[in-house]
Amino acid sequence: MIYLDHHATTPLDPRVLDAMMPYLTGKFGNAASRGHQFGWDAHQAVEQSRQQIAGLIGAAPREIVFTSGATESNNLAIKGVVEALSGKGDHVIACAIEHKAVLDVCLRLEKRGLRVTLLPVNAAGFVDPAALEAAIGERTLLVSLMYANNEVGTIQPVAEIGRICRRRGVLFHSDAAQAIGKVPVNVDADHIDLLSISAHKLYGPKGVGALYVREPGRRVPLPAQLDGGGHERGMRSGTLNVPGIVGLGHACAICAREMDQESARLGCLRDRLRAKLESALPGVAVNGGMQRRLPQNLNMSFAGVEAEALMIGIGGVALSSGSACTSATMEPSHVLRAMGVAEDVARTSIRFGLGRFNTEEEVDSAAAGVIEAVRQLRELGGYDDSSN
Repeated sequence: MIYLDHHATTPLDPRVLDAMMPYLTGKFGNAASRGHQFGWDAHQAVEQSRQQIAGLIGAAPREIVFTSGATESNNLAIKGVVEALSGKGDHVIACAIEHKAVLDVCLRLEKRGLRVTLLPVNAAGFVDPAALEAAIGERTLLVSLMYANNEVGTIQPVAEIGRICRRRGVLFHSDAAQAIGKVPVNVDADHIDLLSISAHKLYGPKGVGALYVREPGRRVPLPAQLDGGGHERGMRSGTLNVPGIVGLGHACAICAREMDQESARLGCLRDRLRAKLESALPGVAVNGGMQRRLPQNLNMSFAGVEAEALMIGIGGVALSSGSACTSATMEPSHVLRAMGVAEDVARTSIRFGLGRFNTEEEVDSAAAGVIEAVRQLRELGGYDDSSN
């Protein structure tokens, strides 16, 4: 199998596994046990990981709170702010193409009586900063906009959005699970108050993540959503996943060293894949703009071919038609529909997510497999490509 579904998850980098192994075996201590060497070793490893994560995003180590992943980080950030500031407002702003880990939280808040505004996007998948500013009112508590989209790779104008939020006195949270380690992220330059991270999106282990929480000066008040022991300075109770945290930290350290070179290489592979598909097949189109897009992302529609049938027809290539969290619903992508893509076109769209270990040969082989499968399916379906 050729794996081109890196937006869903990434393979564990062998270097990350090597860093984790001691804490899965001999150094098995609880980081909260401060009375002996086992606990000291675990605590020291956790604090080193805080430094590595903070270094990648321009934060201070004390601003990193460990969680089980971006979904928990999103819940902690959004629900925590709403709870903390409930006396000051009742309005949250998000975007129509957010991940379900944000949209479902907003739905839960609406059921509790809060007002939620979902900003529209244009055909390329971008939020209009002017529309955001117009949506902010006196009762607005939080703006939550993803850094980069998990389906079409759109990188939002985060710094501009952050400046608007800062000027209007509204907290700004960003789900950056897809952006961290792929493109430069700096929480100060981007004026971000809370930021969600997931290890398994950047070649780390599953089941661990982090939430950046700004302090001091503009400290974000964040009551815990999990109680029981007061871990992570009272913001997230629970015994720390030391091996996972070590893996997340080491994955961030690798990204800090190699991100620029890796992103340039993957951008070239992505463009090579696109060129091969467009030159061989009529009736194909890129979903989303190519400007301000994640370098490893390509989302394309193939007229006359259902995405699910195409993925089965390819066989030896792992792809997806959208978010891994909603792929079982068989519904057209909410991201593409929000971008104005017609439902029948959305159903023909495939997401290609390239990654660290993909080669030029794999890209060429995958392109050949897609081209052959599309031609066969179109022939079976009686597709007329003369109009394209």
